[in-house]
Amino acid sequence: MARKDLLKGLMEAPAAKGDPAPLPRYDRGAIGAVSKSISDLRNRAIIDVLPELIDPAGLPDRLDEDAEGLAALVASIRDYGQQVPVLLRHSPNHEGRYEVVYGRRRVAALRALGQPVKAMLRDLNDRDLIVAQGQENSARKDLSFIEKANFAAQMVRMGFDRKVICDALSIDKTVISRMLTVTDALAEGVIRAIGAAPAAGRDRWLTLARLAAGRPARELAAAATGPDSDARFESVLASLQAPKAPAPRARPLAGADGRALGNARISNEKTVIELAGEGRAFADWLVDHIPELHRDWQQNNG
Repeated sequence: MARKDLLKGLMEAPAAKGDPAPLPRYDRGAIGAVSKSISDLRNRAIIDVLPELIDPAGLPDRLDEDAEGLAALVASIRDYGQQVPVLLRHSPNHEGRYEVVYGRRRVAALRALGQPVKAMLRDLNDRDLIVAQGQENSARKDLSFIEKANFAAQMVRMGFDRKVICDALSIDKTVISRMLTVTDALAEGVIRAIGAAPAAGRDRWLTLARLAAGRPARELAAAATGPDSDARFESVLASLQAPKAPAPRARPLAGADGRALGNARISNEKTVIELAGEGRAFADWLVDHIPELHRDWQQNNG
């Protein structure tokens, strides 16, 4: 009879919030192992959930709203259906509702289509939710360096230690340190003003962070102008870099008979006279008579 009850449980749909552990009377030996296997099967089961019952949870991981990408996802799911389930947990605050662990864009696309969401359901506390979200993010190719860095910084602010952050994002402590160097130097408001900037990798963000040291956040955010996040990154970086000196102006030098003697290169800092060929002998004379020529110039110019 006990074995029959266990097999009956395998055919049942996943339970709602608080899915009970295997019955205590079967928690040992072979029967206990079968009970655990049944529980694992329930955890791997896919359920359908109405999208209006799903609330956001965890940390924001994207810096830019990708309306075009969401529209493409909606079209793909409309044509081919939802191929990959999302991960949900029971809402800790509202009975009968759920919170999304990962798969936010799939939930948004299915909400737009008015279709139920295929989901796996887990019992996760807030800490485990954030770690699961981070592990999902580490496998994604479309999150930029600064989006992952911002996610790591939020985990730090929530009190996660470095090892947990490393495990969640599948990166080592050196990379985490470089990420946090950027987020420590740049206020979150500045990062959000710039956006994801997918073309700007780690090294360029580190350069921006170094140049931004001591600069007011409001000033940096105001410099973030442009049609997209990459342009805004370039705008902020340019505002921190010293302007390049203009190239020297070249001016040809000719003698009294019109023959070329050389060139003068004129910039804001200096003028360089280069005499060659026919002008070489004149150059020797010029060097010897600089004091006299300078005196004449002073007299003529008061």
